[in-house]
Amino acid sequence: MINFLLKSISYILHPLIMPLCGLVFYFAKSPRYIPIEIIEAKLISITILTLILPILIYYLLKTLGKAESVDLKTTKERVLPLGLNCIIIYLILKRVFPSNQMIELYYFFIGVLLSNLACLILAIFQFKASIHMIGISGLFMFFIAFSINFGININGTLSLMAIFTGAIASSRLHLKAHTYKELLVGFCVGFVPQLMVMFYW
Repeated sequence: MINFLLKSISYILHPLIMPLCGLVFYFAKSPRYIPIEIIEAKLISITILTLILPILIYYLLKTLGKAESVDLKTTKERVLPLGLNCIIIYLILKRVFPSNQMIELYYFFIGVLLSNLACLILAIFQFKASIHMIGISGLFMFFIAFSINFGININGTLSLMAIFTGAIASSRLHLKAHTYKELLVGFCVGFVPQLMVMFYW
């Protein structure tokens, strides 16, 4: 039962959904007025680019023998998907969230890009940082930055994020997917870039 629960956490809180979660949170909580048509267009674009497209790329790579499992267990398997994901995030910054629109989301994706690049570099040097921890910690810091920037109390959301972060770390350790060091590095790789870009909001 515990094994099923912890494995489910890894799938439910998958790093692919984190950019979309950040977007939904921003549109739900932002005090700025944003027309519903723009919100819908942005949500559809991000769903396609950060969720559907990476899944299709994974199945293509699996068909070509470049990826054995969805967990990308080896550093060699990670290099190409991470490189392609960096390109996708760059396209998002150029086409979906340019710097003259929704500055908070522009820098959120700058942070996502920096985290992806850092993870890619680590993979090239054969270090397997936890992508799950990168995703959840980056989103956690984005929520903190949002709260500070707009002066909005979201303590309940932040408490929930702390629980989710601990749950993911426990899940990855229990499944023997990562070591403590890989989880800690993953947390820093996700958290620090969002902390850095916060000062440009």
